[in-house]
Amino acid sequence: MSETKVQVEVLVVGGGQAGLAMSEHLSSHNIDHLVLERDRIAERWRSQRWDSLVANGPAWHDRMPSLEFKDVNPDGFATKDQVADYFSAYAEKIAAPIRCGVEVTSVQRLRGRAGFRVETTDGILEARFVVAATGPFQRPVIPPVIPESAGLHQIHSSQYRNPGELPAGAVLVVGSGSSGVQIADELHRSGRQVYLSVGPHERPPRSYRGRDLAWWLGVLGKWEADTPDRGAEHVTIAISGARGGHTVDLRTLAHDGVVLLGRTESFDRGVARFAPGIADNIALGDAGYFSLLDQADAYIEQNGLDFPEEPDAWLRVPTPQCVSHPLLDLDLNEAGISTVVWATGFAVDYSWLKVDTFEENGRPRHKRGVAAERGVYFLGLPWLSHRGSSFIWGVWNDAKYVADRIATQKGYLAYRVTEDSQASASGYPELPMATAT
Repeated sequence: MSETKVQVEVLVVGGGQAGLAMSEHLSSHNIDHLVLERDRIAERWRSQRWDSLVANGPAWHDRMPSLEFKDVNPDGFATKDQVADYFSAYAEKIAAPIRCGVEVTSVQRLRGRAGFRVETTDGILEARFVVAATGPFQRPVIPPVIPESAGLHQIHSSQYRNPGELPAGAVLVVGSGSSGVQIADELHRSGRQVYLSVGPHERPPRSYRGRDLAWWLGVLGKWEADTPDRGAEHVTIAISGARGGHTVDLRTLAHDGVVLLGRTESFDRGVARFAPGIADNIALGDAGYFSLLDQADAYIEQNGLDFPEEPDAWLRVPTPQCVSHPLLDLDLNEAGISTVVWATGFAVDYSWLKVDTFEENGRPRHKRGVAAERGVYFLGLPWLSHRGSSFIWGVWNDAKYVADRIATQKGYLAYRVTEDSQASASGYPELPMATAT
């Protein structure tokens, strides 16, 4: 890309699952577009995940409709490298016009004419439409609880690779979502003493009566939910595809030797303090778990399905001592803790997108990915349109909706009025009537 301004109809920023899905649907509309990726395709899967990570959903379900996983059992869970390779193969299959190693540094609306001026590390271009497909995992969040002066090795979960890379000693893992519980489990299995700080979370069954969670969420209509339950917008989900997939039960982790703690609140003079509500947080996870089992049983009965019984799924592991009598403070040095892994999520970062479509907290204002700022679209965010929006197959459906909206706008812009104020045959714009997905 030279210093000369390049003209493109649609610029897609991000070459992960969202950007590639967007490219497929734009191509189906024959819309000129360019995908820019600052690193490699699916870079976060390659370099910002721990070594043993596998997908949280089975290969038959968590994929694009037009491409199956290669060398992965449909009921299995792809490794992080297999996921990254899958997206590279997908980009090749759809012939995505993608340029890697090019970062978008600024997008601003043009004055006096339609479109946007886009500054990149490889020059300047102009685009009529811009799709922000950078996803939700943009800026790792580490709460300012423990200062660097504490002398602890502190990393975000996106920096963790394997137990062998950490300093000798016990580890405090903060966060009870999928990343937190999987990392804590791996560290414990490696022989480390592990402390796990637990906040509110859901813990659905990995499978039940012969069907994976993904299947149950589908037949029960839960993937189509367009808003989370009240108060659950930020509740994390503890689920795992590791070791062939298993249901996460924090009580089991505790009985195996992991010390459960409440939500991390503060740190002073070497002592970390934790909130007292750990039992309530675990009860919250149980409530959702047993509710789904109830709904699954009802579905099986209503539909006359011959699924195997699974009485063990209903058994409750006894409450461990660390839950019934929780530690509210812990001297990290006395506990031998040398490392803190913050599995505390990510924040979005749209500092490069200099348009008026953001709330004060930086979240974009949009409706199903159509931004408040005309000509701007978002893709890949959780709950963009429904529960499945941040999953591979879900983002594919969201991309179809956004691409249809762009095609409709292009149709209006293509309209031309003849001299006698009557539309000629060539003046009828193509206005695709997209169906909701």
